[in-house]
Amino acid sequence: MKNILLFLSMLFVVSACKNTTENQEIEQKPANENSVTLTDAQFKNAGISTEELTEKNISTTIKLNGKIDVPPQNLVSVNAPMGGYLINSKLLPGMHVKKGEVIATLQDQQYVQLQQDFLLAKSKLHFAELEFARQKDLNQTKASSDKVTQLAESEVSNLHITVNALSEKLKLINVNPNNLSANKISKSILILSAVTGFVSKVNINIGKYITPGEVMFELIDPSDIHLNLTVFDKNIAQLAIGQRVIAYSNAAPNKKYECTIILINKDINATGNTEVHCHFSKYDKYLLPGMYMNAEIETTAGLANALPELSIVNFENKEYVFVESGKHQYEITEVTTGEKENGYLEILNPKKLKNKKIVTNGAYTLLMKMKNKEE
Repeated sequence: MKNILLFLSMLFVVSACKNTTENQEIEQKPANENSVTLTDAQFKNAGISTEELTEKNISTTIKLNGKIDVPPQNLVSVNAPMGGYLINSKLLPGMHVKKGEVIATLQDQQYVQLQQDFLLAKSKLHFAELEFARQKDLNQTKASSDKVTQLAESEVSNLHITVNALSEKLKLINVNPNNLSANKISKSILILSAVTGFVSKVNINIGKYITPGEVMFELIDPSDIHLNLTVFDKNIAQLAIGQRVIAYSNAAPNKKYECTIILINKDINATGNTEVHCHFSKYDKYLLPGMYMNAEIETTAGLANALPELSIVNFENKEYVFVESGKHQYEITEVTTGEKENGYLEILNPKKLKNKKIVTNGAYTLLMKMKNKEE
């Protein structure tokens, strides 16, 4: 019986010791995972230095996206004021054109008729002017009645109207009335480019009859293309006319284009967005209408809680700092960072770090030691 009692007592003591050891390990494990302690020698070699949260001027950056747009005055539709058959054009979408360059040739008998009418009216006007001068002289000596003189004057006036009207019609089809003569009548007219740019669309083919007003080509003048950005209503107050914008495409994110805000739309749509128009500081031929772009707008700097970049360690896609919790003892704490400027990062959750010493030099050394200790 004594032996049995002795065995049970020993078993109870061993079990109690085991439970105590397990409880101690459970209690110590969290502290081991979140903190690290250095010896005097380790502290000296690590070169640990600490600093409290400081207020720094940090500029926030708004990230937006949009696409390149062309203002209406830079999108040109080319048409013919008078109908005709297309007999020549070499334009293709994407081709570059210069202002005043011939981009198409049309042919029709009505062009001949218009030139004929102008020359005949001009000839009649010349004769009418001579007749009016003769009647005027005769009227002064009463050799001609006032009525005849007035009729001659009226004829000159009517023919002036006719000649001027036909002259303007000729200008519409790019025929200079001052250079037109009986030997220079042409059955063809030239369509000229109104801008220097490139061809966006071609809607015709050789031999097709072009009706008056039909859009033959669409040309784009790239000298004033815009970057049209979509902005949330919460960010509108941070933007202003003249603000600097940096834009880049997904295809070439390292190639930056500088822009300036020229217009902020005050009309917010149903989804809470509005448009901001930006002008490129320098045109690049690779900037094409319809191209999607990303943009960053730096807003006015303001005071924010910040720490040096060296304070922040990245581990498993999260950001941490080490807070001094005792002599040579440091506890890892997760933080959320914002904008960066002049080597400092904005801390978006500063309350847990207020009035505490944060490791600014040697943070990654502490992280490695802590993880090696766990292993």
